Amino acid sequence: MASISSLGIGSNLDLSSLLTNLETAESQPLVLLQQRQVSYTSKLSAYGQLQSALGTLQTAAKKLSDPAFFLGVKATSSATDVMSASAGNTAAAGIYNINVTQLAQAQSVVAAGQASAKTAIGTGTITIDFGTIAGGSYDAASGKYTGAGFTPDASRTAVPITIDAAHNTLEGIRDAVNAAKAGVTASIVNDGSGTPNRLVLTSTETGKASSMRVSVAGDAALANLLNHDPAGTQNLQQTVQAQNAELTVNGIAVTSASNTVKESIQGTTLTVLKTGTSTLSVARDTASVETAINDFVKAYNALQSTASTLTTFDTDKKTAAALVGDSTLRNLQTSIRNTLTSPQAGGTGDLTMLSQIGVSFQKDGTMSVDSDKLKSALATNLDGVSKLFSSATSSTTGYGKQLDALVTKATSTGGVLKVATDGINTSLKQLDEQYTDMQARVDAKVEYYRAQFTQLDLLVSKMNSTSSYLTQQFASMSSDN
Repeated sequence: MASISSLGIGSNLDLSSLLTNLETAESQPLVLLQQRQVSYTSKLSAYGQLQSALGTLQTAAKKLSDPAFFLGVKATSSATDVMSASAGNTAAAGIYNINVTQLAQAQSVVAAGQASAKTAIGTGTITIDFGTIAGGSYDAASGKYTGAGFTPDASRTAVPITIDAAHNTLEGIRDAVNAAKAGVTASIVNDGSGTPNRLVLTSTETGKASSMRVSVAGDAALANLLNHDPAGTQNLQQTVQAQNAELTVNGIAVTSASNTVKESIQGTTLTVLKTGTSTLSVARDTASVETAINDFVKAYNALQSTASTLTTFDTDKKTAAALVGDSTLRNLQTSIRNTLTSPQAGGTGDLTMLSQIGVSFQKDGTMSVDSDKLKSALATNLDGVSKLFSSATSSTTGYGKQLDALVTKATSTGGVLKVATDGINTSLKQLDEQYTDMQARVDAKVEYYRAQFTQLDLLVSKMNSTSSYLTQQFASMSSDN
């Protein structure tokens, strides 16, 4: 069967261009579907921007909806190199004079020097317990006690440490102690002498009750190196004495096993850094509340800016933004505005409106903050400001709680924004299906045209061939006559 390699070559007709034009005409419904898809996609993207702006506003509102946030207390040290502090909600406001006379420190003891850290010493079991050294006298030069007593800390259980043949060197003892995690860290210090390698044991906890007592059951060499009882035989030399932090708070003596001193002032934690004096000011943290309210206003204004961008009509280009005339956005804006302008329930003298703390609406729909008025409200009536945004007894009272609930409802299943978004997604899915079906029909129609044009091309080609043949025959007959 004859065939055509290129459409139109047999008939010398521009069938290829004709087919292309027919395909373009048949595809016009697809173009319209694509335009609708672009429109819906733009609207979906706009709803995404709106939801993001709502989320930022909700985060700011939720922070203000928590009554505990308004109970925050700030502790300020006048000498941060001496002491820092943090305060919880239960901290008592006031001014406190702090005098740090001693820092807490961990005990450190050192063994006699060894010529090599790799030479075997002996095997056995080391047991380290902790307690308080009291009484007697202490010679700082030798690092030894005379006539002292040792009272074990009953809250800490001694951990036996096995020194086997694989750990019977100074390095092995160090590794075995560290692996046991017995409240002690071990290291080796080279002091540069003829027997320079010295095992150092340091308590992992500070405080007087973390002094060490070391007993050894095993080889004599191991016992002679490490046996250490502050109330008896002391084979180790104390290089750092265990001690508590000592300070006074308004003249009252305070001791702490740690340099982190908790509850010496109600609800406050002190971290002492060096000896010296400092004044600690503990007061309600109005600065954080002021920042949060300003952030809330900024988030509201950002939402208004987003809404304005999404509903703009460009008169020069005659183009409209994705949500021009959109009822979902308009209804959300109205609901939020109504929420923030409706007075809160309150008794006589209570704050009931945002304007009472310096937050007011402008003609363009945004909000502004009168900083002086806000600072004054926070300084004189922090509890009233708290009730304006939150409530410890009601889930529906306070602008923070109400706005948080409003956004949650709008973006949850059945909410106006969720319904609108789901509707667009459904429409896009339907358009995709319609496009696929229509594309199949267009392709089928174009293939039908192609088949018809191919047949026409073949027919005309044959007719042209026949015409050429007959012309040649007539010409031949004429020449014979």
